[in-house]
Amino acid sequence: MGRHYVGASVWTATVVWMTMWQLTQADWWQLGFPATLSTILNLTPTAHKERCMKMDFFVDKQKELCAKYDKILPIIGNGAKLAIEECQTQFAYTRWNCTTFAEKNNTFGNVATIKSREAAYLNAISAASMAYAVTRACTKGELSEWCSCDNKIRQRKPTKWKWGACSDDIRYGEKFSKEFLDVREDQNTALGLMNLHNNEAGRRAVRSRMQRTCKCHGVSGSCSMQICWRRLPTLRKVAEGLYKRYEGASHVKYVERRRKKLKVISPDFKKPNRTDLVYLEDSPDYCEKNETLNILGTRGRVCNLTSQGIDGCPLLCCGRGYQTRVKDVEEKCQCAFVWCCNVVCNTCRSRKEEHVCN
Repeated sequence: MGRHYVGASVWTATVVWMTMWQLTQADWWQLGFPATLSTILNLTPTAHKERCMKMDFFVDKQKELCAKYDKILPIIGNGAKLAIEECQTQFAYTRWNCTTFAEKNNTFGNVATIKSREAAYLNAISAASMAYAVTRACTKGELSEWCSCDNKIRQRKPTKWKWGACSDDIRYGEKFSKEFLDVREDQNTALGLMNLHNNEAGRRAVRSRMQRTCKCHGVSGSCSMQICWRRLPTLRKVAEGLYKRYEGASHVKYVERRRKKLKVISPDFKKPNRTDLVYLEDSPDYCEKNETLNILGTRGRVCNLTSQGIDGCPLLCCGRGYQTRVKDVEEKCQCAFVWCCNVVCNTCRSRKEEHVCN
């Protein structure tokens, strides 16, 4: 499907309402900022529980779940941090570059209030990052009272190798991600159904990329037996996979008949499966600055002169043209290892061209 962008006026009423709501409500992504994350590390069990119950951007069930685990808050914060980092990496060279606002209550600005493909990606990568962060914490023993390695996988009986070591327990990570994030959504509304679908797509993106890793055992390296375990993929691979789903996201509409559901807007379009992303509204115009929606626009962005893609000057600059600047750059070069144990480099100076959107 092609990309569609519309003016901000369509969203004015929604944004005004959301802005009023956000005066008293932040969002859980705030936990991913370093300044906030540092305040929830090394809390005593009592202080941890008290902090959980005071989180204004948690709904009641999230507060209860947070208070249940006396070490989960920094892990939730790490999940938020990972989601922000991966979003900004994948969108670094697009018109919307996943801008965050640490000084505001709404991490991604009012862009996140529009039911667009960008919001779809945010939900998916957040659910994936939460499952990833909790699963990794289980393996490291950071939640030893609740989870550790995945022992159920050892019940399988392959012929050429056997399960052993410590498999990452993605089931537990998914379970927590679902309990923590899905509880915020109302499945009787269009937005709730959209978010629930994209949350699940995010978790499936992690599960489907779990990797089998094996180590040989045997006399004199004969590898007569392989011990294998399952481990998490890199989150970068998950984020890249979700970005491809974002590019091919399905535009859907809310249908309320015998049961409430989402349906593609045209019968000519493919029905999305559980790994696809879905969105309800067209994206706003990210070319120009829009303070109401917290869109920065693309003026002043560095573009790629030789690229034909979205990072190229014609598309990223939205047809406004670009300026070429020449700047002096200092870089380390001619590095050599000196025994023992230093790397010594020279400093090389050069002039490089930079192309900036008008």
